[in-house]
Amino acid sequence: MARSMRDIKRQIKSVQNTRQITKAMEMVAASKLRKAQEKAEAARPYSEKLKEVVASIAAGSQGATHPMLVSRPVKKTAYLIVTSDRGLAGGYNANILRKVTMLLAERHKSKDEYALFVIGRKGRDFLRRREYPIVEEITELSDTPKFADIKSIAYSAVQQFETGVYDELYLCYNRFVNAISQVPTVDRLLPMEPVEHQEKKAEGLHAAYEYEPSAEGVLEVLLPKYAETLIYSAILDGKASELGAKMTAMGSATKNASKMIGNLTLTYNRARQAAITQEITEIVAGANAQS
Repeated sequence: MARSMRDIKRQIKSVQNTRQITKAMEMVAASKLRKAQEKAEAARPYSEKLKEVVASIAAGSQGATHPMLVSRPVKKTAYLIVTSDRGLAGGYNANILRKVTMLLAERHKSKDEYALFVIGRKGRDFLRRREYPIVEEITELSDTPKFADIKSIAYSAVQQFETGVYDELYLCYNRFVNAISQVPTVDRLLPMEPVEHQEKKAEGLHAAYEYEPSAEGVLEVLLPKYAETLIYSAILDGKASELGAKMTAMGSATKNASKMIGNLTLTYNRARQAAITQEITEIVAGANAQS
């Protein structure tokens, strides 16, 4: 009984130490989440305005034939996948990787039909172990990434679509809704979707744009920047989603640890009570034997 009580006490101490760690990680994630959320939300108006301008130019220049506006027969598809470098974030990585692998299995018969650009060590390691074709990767992003940190992979993906290496480019990431809700999302980035519905939304709010030297010249410069901006915005969403998932996961772990400590404490008290009762019974029995 005494050895069992020592084991229970040791286990209680171990769970208490774990609870301290998970509580600290929850507080760190919560403090970083606010900044990441603000950055992700601040990037959305810029990307939306840029989308509006690009749509307006593309709609107004009937002769524009930029590769990013033209759908062509799909021979090879590229996917840019955003994951995290570290775990302990609940289903953050598992959800987007499950969605991507299911999509690849449904859409492609061979691994020669697609290529992957991967951001984050967790996604890279998962896909590399399963021998998926990774052509480029970035790891060790900070919790508040700058555009310069991902410019190389964004530029590479967009340029290879523009030059015809890939015929489609998809963006796979977790869209941030709030701290407890992150939606695995796969959006077709290139070629650009038709813009007719955008014109309907903006009906009555048309802005007049003048282009120098021409609409085609502006599109030539603006379209690659537009695609890279959407990639950066998705990465900011991914970081906010990661921190939200981590805060939620560590909060749940802390609650579970507290519950486990309560159960173990109850078990320890019962074992201690049984030991005391046993000792009293032995003392009484000894006293009766001597009388």
